[in-house]
Amino acid sequence: MQQLSIQDASFIYLETPATPMHVGSLCIYDGSQTDPQRMTEEALHRTVGERLHLNVTTRRRLVKVPFEADYPYWIEDRDFDLDYHLRRVALPSPGDRDALQQLASRIFARPLDMTKPLWELTVIEGLNNIPGLPANSFAVLTKTHHAAVDGASGLHFLELLHDLSPAPTPIPPARESWHPEPVPTDAELLFRSGVNNFSQPFKFAQTLSRQFSQQMRTLPTRQPAGTENAFNTPSNPVPKTRFNGAVTAHRVLGSISVSLADIKEIRQIVPGATVNDVVLAICGGALRSYLQAKNELEQTSLVAMAPVNLRSAAEGNEAAGGNQVSALFVAIGTDIEEPLERLQYIHAETSRSKLIHQAVGASDMTDYSKFVPAFTAALASRLMTQTAANAPAPPFNVSITNVPGPQEPLYFCGSPMVTALGLGPITQGMGLIFPVLSYCGRVTISFTSCTEILPDPEFFEACLTQSFTTLLYSARLHDERTQFTEH
Repeated sequence: MQQLSIQDASFIYLETPATPMHVGSLCIYDGSQTDPQRMTEEALHRTVGERLHLNVTTRRRLVKVPFEADYPYWIEDRDFDLDYHLRRVALPSPGDRDALQQLASRIFARPLDMTKPLWELTVIEGLNNIPGLPANSFAVLTKTHHAAVDGASGLHFLELLHDLSPAPTPIPPARESWHPEPVPTDAELLFRSGVNNFSQPFKFAQTLSRQFSQQMRTLPTRQPAGTENAFNTPSNPVPKTRFNGAVTAHRVLGSISVSLADIKEIRQIVPGATVNDVVLAICGGALRSYLQAKNELEQTSLVAMAPVNLRSAAEGNEAAGGNQVSALFVAIGTDIEEPLERLQYIHAETSRSKLIHQAVGASDMTDYSKFVPAFTAALASRLMTQTAANAPAPPFNVSITNVPGPQEPLYFCGSPMVTALGLGPITQGMGLIFPVLSYCGRVTISFTSCTEILPDPEFFEACLTQSFTTLLYSARLHDERTQFTEH
């Protein structure tokens, strides 16, 4: 048994029929040279089944403590059945992009069964009318509960399902045999919660002492130049928009794909700017255009929540699953018309937010959050779910999560992946998320929303395309003017 952290458990508490808390991906494959024998039910079962031991989340199910006296536990599911988690559907004729997105949004809208391991994989066949793809191509849609994975560990799970060449990759056997666990009784769970709650004050004192000592050792003798106002907060409140209302159970999704090289070209115009800054600027420009077209543009900038991966590159513990993230809150310049000015503004905002993030110590705050009682966390999550849609001022407007993906080609059952887009959860009061994923020199900026909040995804895709095109044109024009001035 392994107990969930408060961060993992919060996604369980936030789950409602209208707001399922799973993340996912939609990967599209060129099926022109696919060997039919590698796409049979038996072959698919073997491809996924031989990799289950590479990620601990695949065969674990959730067990809740009675009365929410403590956080839930993961146990190895003795009734695990791989066939339940593997699905197969055919895209209705004519098999075009609109049909794929509609089917994917319906599948993604359905909650996972909380009594089973919290993931599904659906093969969608019959992609026969998508520009740039040959007939009989296919897609794979994955769903995994956010309690089990964050962006980094979710991407790791996705990569494990693929090979680096059309030929199958030999999978190393498990070091240890897998052993299912019996479901603990209510009495056993309550006894564990009593022991945990008794020991919490002592653990809190130890954590407080350790963090105080670390802060004293790392405390700078002089405040770095330029950080004197690092803790200044925006003087204007976060505006409430259509994206911060009530969310229904119906989902809508869309995406655009742009060149990673173009994004890197844009970032060079603003010294120190990052790929993520450019992505935020593209999203900010699209939101400005969309709200302006609806006569709903606010004079104050919208604010995005951007998750930050707390795993270090040296740890390499994505296979362990779970969430190890903090968050930056960044104004994304929707009140700024000129694209390069918006990028400059966003870069300044992200730099300021990172200073605050480093000064507060996100991992320290994560340590302290462990001591919040489970009942309190569950009650707070449900209260937020019930009141967020009617709150006069949201803490942020949208979520933008950028996960760097693999830059080498991946293959599923021998077929090359052409593109991959992310799918994310929305909540009451936060009805728009941008999962951004890079793969093989391309960046896919996706969005997941609710049909009532975003009824026209095609128009929003056009806003994203226009925002990117305008930003790239402005960057190249600025570069030409700079070169002309220098000569």
